[in-house]
Amino acid sequence: MDIPLAAHRLCALFYSMNIPFFQFLADAAPTTGPVGKAPDMMNMVVMMAGFAVLMWVLMIRPQRKKEKELLARIAAIKTGDRVVTVGGVHGVVSNVKDGPTLTLKVDDNCKITVDKTAVVTVLPKESNSAA
Repeated sequence: MDIPLAAHRLCALFYSMNIPFFQFLADAAPTTGPVGKAPDMMNMVVMMAGFAVLMWVLMIRPQRKKEKELLARIAAIKTGDRVVTVGGVHGVVSNVKDGPTLTLKVDDNCKITVDKTAVVTVLPKESNSAA
């Protein structure tokens, strides 16, 4: 019995709090200027251009820079480098072919051939000597 009464009280409280707020909005001063005037098109174009530039600076430019660095590291892969593939396979490059593939040594008796584009990370030289 107490739960429906509590819910009723909560609804009544919410209703009583919102009525003055909506009355305040309804009593707001009317806008100045002619009614139905379209917003200035130039302001909207400038704002949209500003958002596009901001989006490019914050999102697209860093991603392109990171992609170029990865492509340069992939192009510079040589035998003995440690890499990680898209599937999470860690290995040491045992043969770099002229085409789009390379051979990874995953374990003592296990070598796999993968595309160079599957390489996500070329591990730094410090991890070569540590492992």
